[in-house]
Amino acid sequence: MPFESLTEKLQNAFKLLRGKGKLTEKDIKEAMREVKLALLEADVNFKIVKNFIQTVTDKSIGASVLDSITPGQQVIKIVHEELVNLLGGGQSMLTFAAKPPTVYMIAGLNGAGRKPANMA
Repeated sequence: MPFESLTEKLQNAFKLLRGKGKLTEKDIKEAMREVKLALLEADVNFKIVKNFIQTVTDKSIGASVLDSITPGQQVIKIVHEELVNLLGGGQSMLTFAAKPPTVYMIAGLNGAGRKPANMA
């Protein structure tokens, strides 16, 4: 599954940050390089990845660390917030047709279509 692979690669990138009492700019850039590679391998558009990495790096380098979490956790929090923001920031509810069936089209990797699922 694509999300499992992306999750694993992101977790590996964040392993670089865990257990460190203080993060240097080099540590953050190294972790962001791994995040960048993971997103590119997941077929995320290069311009989106570039902007995302820049935003996260800027926020991470300038972030003041909260007392209750480690610097690594702070960077992970920033990445999480930016991913949520990038994906729309909120929940979207599925709408159902007044008269069944409700048909959804799901597009896969590179626009490969999937059979529509009938939902009652």
